[in-house]
Amino acid sequence: MTNMLKKKGVARSVESGVKLQRKKASGSRRIHEVMTIAEQTGLLSGARTEVIRGRMPKALIDRAKASTGVTSDTKLLEVALAALAVADDYPDWLLSQRGTISKDIDLEF
Repeated sequence: MTNMLKKKGVARSVESGVKLQRKKASGSRRIHEVMTIAEQTGLLSGARTEVIRGRMPKALIDRAKASTGVTSDTKLLEVALAALAVADDYPDWLLSQRGTISKDIDLEF
């Protein structure tokens, strides 16, 4: 298989290809979860009337597509916006609570 990859001009080894497949599987699971939440909360319903554009570095687009398995620019934007819209703010809240519990409280440790 390595020879086949070299013949096609692909510069990565079989091992790195397997790692990429694992990353895509993990990424696709997260994407599925994000898109399911977005759909269940009504974020994906309604007419698609809004247009969003921007110039991005090619490396950013390539990495995002490789890690998600998404090939369409439109779908990539949809996934990115959905991920932002349904993001869980619990980690930020938890960090904001640092130092709010009195040091005098007995936690029974």
